[in-house]
Amino acid sequence: MGLVMKKYVQDDTLLGLWEIDEDFFSLYDRLDLNEGEIDTLNSFKSYGRKLEWLSVRALLLDMVGPGIKIYYNGNRKPFLTDPDFHISISHSGRLTSIILSRTRRVGVDLENVSGKISSLAGKFLTPGEEESVSRRYRRYHVYIYWCAKETLYKICDKQNINFREDIIIDPFTPEKSGTLTGRVHTDAIREDFVLHYFKYRKYTVVWCCK
Repeated sequence: MGLVMKKYVQDDTLLGLWEIDEDFFSLYDRLDLNEGEIDTLNSFKSYGRKLEWLSVRALLLDMVGPGIKIYYNGNRKPFLTDPDFHISISHSGRLTSIILSRTRRVGVDLENVSGKISSLAGKFLTPGEEESVSRRYRRYHVYIYWCAKETLYKICDKQNINFREDIIIDPFTPEKSGTLTGRVHTDAIREDFVLHYFKYRKYTVVWCCK
């Protein structure tokens, strides 16, 4: 399958999706990895983790071309060797996403809607959010909430943020795609956000730029 989406979602903000159906060598042969990247790749014991890691680099190559590498800070926040780009990355199952912008902070999160997260809803939803969850579409609704909170966590640099207490998503009716509003309020951060979500096959995807 490979690249399934590459589109400008706002101004210079580019969103990409990659669905992994390649084997290890098909992905590996697309890339020009340096010695450090090869060492990192070889450090992964899981075959699935290797595919995931390669798919991120393959998607980035399709989005911006060769020569730009990904690195991570101490909080595992990704950056690019081209400092003009803001980047956020997410992967789950066989789907990978990257969002890029030169002018905006960005965040993206996706999850395979399997039921695992919905069983943990009480750990990250406020009582008001829990009360708003659709009975008919509970699993999907909870996954949108989770991905939205993950997205805001990423866009705020993962700094001492409690999902349940510090990230609030306003009530919404789950659709195949839509827009959400939310906020992050901590001692250090007080910001409001508009987020966007959509369903792709069995995955929920949420992105935000600001």
